[in-house]
Amino acid sequence: MKFQSWLLVCFLLGSLASCVSHKQIAYFQTAADSTELAIQINNRYVPVIQNNDLLGIYVNSLNPEASSFFNPYAAVERTGTGMLTTQTGQIPVTNAVGHLVDPEGNVELPLLGKVKVAGLTSNQARDLIREKLKTYLKEPTVTVRFLNFKVSVIGEVVRPSMFNVPNEQLTLPEALGLAGDLTIYGKRDNVLVIRETDGKREFGRVNLNNRDLFKSPYYYLHPNDVIYVEPGRARVASADRLYQLIPATLSALSFLAIILRRY
Repeated sequence: MKFQSWLLVCFLLGSLASCVSHKQIAYFQTAADSTELAIQINNRYVPVIQNNDLLGIYVNSLNPEASSFFNPYAAVERTGTGMLTTQTGQIPVTNAVGHLVDPEGNVELPLLGKVKVAGLTSNQARDLIREKLKTYLKEPTVTVRFLNFKVSVIGEVVRPSMFNVPNEQLTLPEALGLAGDLTIYGKRDNVLVIRETDGKREFGRVNLNNRDLFKSPYYYLHPNDVIYVEPGRARVASADRLYQLIPATLSALSFLAIILRRY
């Protein structure tokens, strides 16, 4: 009877399993006759500052006491994962209180007043602020970072979540890696990237099975991108099969229990 019970369990588990081919789950495939050795990186994304962005602006100079006047948020609570090292200590990138870019594209800094930074990269804003600080500090250095660069990964991944990006650059494979990769049920050939650009929402599809992913405008992610991995047919089929098997499984277990009571 124990052997029969084991056969019943194996049957139930086998009926829930779905066959998935290697071609459906392997990433970055290419044609068998392809001689491509490298793909030119020509779509590298560099974020620019926009209205309502939150910036971390940290100032250093040869005079630490004078520099501290320009760092009103340097004593912020030290939590989070991404850290910036400054003269006054380490500043968390992900949870720090920073300088909000106003609707006119300005940030307001001590003594300097409003500084127009919208439309600039973080490096360009750094150079602009550094030049203005030379009036007050000797050999100033400035660090500018985005504090609100985040992406969300949802759907058929191991750990769906929102992720903060401390280094201003994140690729789609990296974001999926942060989420623990796709589950076996995720559709790798039709990943959806939702992006807001200039007040418009766009929807892009990416095929992870193909190396053309590296040429896609959605390879480098933008702030506030949402990545959605759809469930494949195997997920739907397994769910349907599970609901179909529940009554039969209960009946089989009841029958097995009756037989076991007789022995």
